[in-house]
Amino acid sequence: MRVKDKSIIVTGAGNGIGEGIARRLAEEGARVIVNDIHVAHGEKVVADIVAAGGRASFFAADVTKSQDMQALVAAAVARHGRLDVMVNNAGWTHRNRPALEVNEDEFDRCYAVNVKSIYLATVHAVPAFRATGGGSFINIASTAGIRPRPGLTWYNGSKGAVITTSKSLAAEFGPENIRVNCINPVFNPDTGLSAEFAGGPVDDARRAKFLATIPLGRFSSALDVANAALYLASDEAAFISGVCIEVDGARCV
Repeated sequence: MRVKDKSIIVTGAGNGIGEGIARRLAEEGARVIVNDIHVAHGEKVVADIVAAGGRASFFAADVTKSQDMQALVAAAVARHGRLDVMVNNAGWTHRNRPALEVNEDEFDRCYAVNVKSIYLATVHAVPAFRATGGGSFINIASTAGIRPRPGLTWYNGSKGAVITTSKSLAAEFGPENIRVNCINPVFNPDTGLSAEFAGGPVDDARRAKFLATIPLGRFSSALDVANAALYLASDEAAFISGVCIEVDGARCV
């Protein structure tokens, strides 16, 4: 049990990568708060975790709203007595299209969900970490933040911001035993946003195009990302901070 009894929040955990992270952490003994804006999805994930013998509860919150993030952190402290790890997984992307065709509302939403949420998590979780002598942020960024492709310019920029911000926070809060790390997943055709990333339905042609850029010869899975999150959440990573783990099969272009 690599994270036994740790109190962990996973945002955007109603499906996809977030669900995979929540399930894996619960399997390894964590007390998980599954967060999502979609109540039915989040509650189903909790029910599945509990049925498998894990410990989890649901909390609905919009990660772009300060009062919601504050309440989410408070719920973890109230339910578990502390907060040990916050996994900022919730994310969003505009449709794959030329940069000038992305409207202002899409841009604002992209940066609110992907970047502002990191700010709000920091504002509200750091006091909880300080109260118990430290903690860990795990921010789900993307290979898009370090090797951007055309068509996702504003999304790429938002994930680049997550990476740089995470490194800066790691340096700032390290003296307080607060670790901050990133995970950079590669394209996964089975997530809810895959068609947006691809610019249309993920048909055989689009799958082949993306797969050709991954030397290990397959797409990432939620479990691949979850295993990286498990390591970063565990005491095995006690001296790991300010890093990005690329879960991308050595994506080359």
